[in-house]
Amino acid sequence: MSLQKPYHIKGKDFERAYKDHLSDFRTWKHLGHASKYLIFPRNLGPNVTIDETALSDGELYTIISNKDAHGGKGALIAIVKGTKVEDVVEALNRIFWYERSKVLEITMDFSASMHSIATQCFPYAMITLDRFHVQKDCYDAMQQLRISHLKEAKKAEIEAREQHRLRNKRNKAHRKQGKKDPRGRKPNRANERYEPPRLSNGDTLPELLARSRYLLMVSAEKWTQSQKTRAKILFELYPDIQTAYSLCHSLRMIFSNPKATKESARESMKKWYNKIAEFENDAFNTVAATIYQREDEILNYFINRATNAAAESLNAKIKNFRAQLHGVVDVDFFLYRLSMIFG
Repeated sequence: MSLQKPYHIKGKDFERAYKDHLSDFRTWKHLGHASKYLIFPRNLGPNVTIDETALSDGELYTIISNKDAHGGKGALIAIVKGTKVEDVVEALNRIFWYERSKVLEITMDFSASMHSIATQCFPYAMITLDRFHVQKDCYDAMQQLRISHLKEAKKAEIEAREQHRLRNKRNKAHRKQGKKDPRGRKPNRANERYEPPRLSNGDTLPELLARSRYLLMVSAEKWTQSQKTRAKILFELYPDIQTAYSLCHSLRMIFSNPKATKESARESMKKWYNKIAEFENDAFNTVAATIYQREDEILNYFINRATNAAAESLNAKIKNFRAQLHGVVDVDFFLYRLSMIFG
């Protein structure tokens, strides 16, 4: 599209010319199976990551990439349509086993299918579960608690508004009967507007809970002055949210400790489990149970400090490229262009 104005070339015409004549797409050796799978064995390295992304119409593709390529040329090892374990394993097994044995570490999220793919296709690789997905689960549990309080606050406000409306209705009926307030004071106006009670910072209770979403996701030293005020009020009114925030912060500190080893982190996790048990919150109990079941693979993070950030970065680049094309019309051609950029 950048050639359209200076050279008076329509973007669609140039794309068609590139597709049919300027590029080797029509004679591309992978064209016959591109929509099902693409593999690039030469891009295999010791550090691999696996993730999934949607290319068009929500259709998911499993992507295996080389972290050492840093999202550039040579990053793409394989891209397989769907997330079915059998299909991905079949595609990856087309790479010779001695090539796949080069992989020493593979990072991923909590997906059971990805775990099965990794154990079948990269038997010598250490599996490391992404620490940020672990922290996200903990933050999600905290947000569930905040949202439950928000729903209760909104329900209470609706009930207060209804009571105010009924009171106005009664006042209007009294005026029609020409009655005076027996308590000797001026009755409320029949159309008086409801004003919800406001806290010291000007927020209503539902507003306080709704506007606290971001501040609960970051550490306290990053709060602005208004966020510090809002957090103080929030924690005074809802001590359980303060406890939840403290638990999330403790988990973040375990992973952020630069001197921590796998064994020292394991001891810290035991203390964290005890705090979860004392809190007695179902959502946090579920998070703790999930972490405990996969603890060894999670704590593998402390060996090489490996995360799934490379996969997320590659996914973002693919989605940005898709956005520049205003969507994917020809999946095969889109995959061809991806292979030219990242393959």
